[in-house]
Amino acid sequence: MSISKKNGEGYYDPTAYDALTSVMKSEKAKKKADYKPLVYVCSPYSGDVDQNVKNARQFCRFALERNCIPLAPHLLFPQFMDDANPVEREMAMFMNYVLLGKCDELWVFGSQVTKGMELEIAVATKRNQKIRWFGRKAKGGQQNA
Repeated sequence: MSISKKNGEGYYDPTAYDALTSVMKSEKAKKKADYKPLVYVCSPYSGDVDQNVKNARQFCRFALERNCIPLAPHLLFPQFMDDANPVEREMAMFMNYVLLGKCDELWVFGSQVTKGMELEIAVATKRNQKIRWFGRKAKGGQQNA
């Protein structure tokens, strides 16, 4: 929507223009402040499953505290799928990639990157999605947290 610098009668009216522009800027700022990006939580699952699930829950809380909506499929799918079954694991990984495509960013947590995490990182890289690293150095030596 464009705001005219002229009033309804066609005369130059900078006061009304400034007021309407200010209102639009504040509405836009509020929308931006209300926005919560969807972030894919990428962390180890296999190995020490109990500890890794506990960690993933903490990572989700970390994302939530940063005004984000966390998505951690490895907390959801094991409730009804068997990670030890190769067919179900492959199906879960496919669903992970679908969900990853809906996310604004991929957040990688932990000091080790598992095979499944490597695949998720590769998919996000191929899609040019933003990847943030927490708890270890990223490629190029940068670290986010």
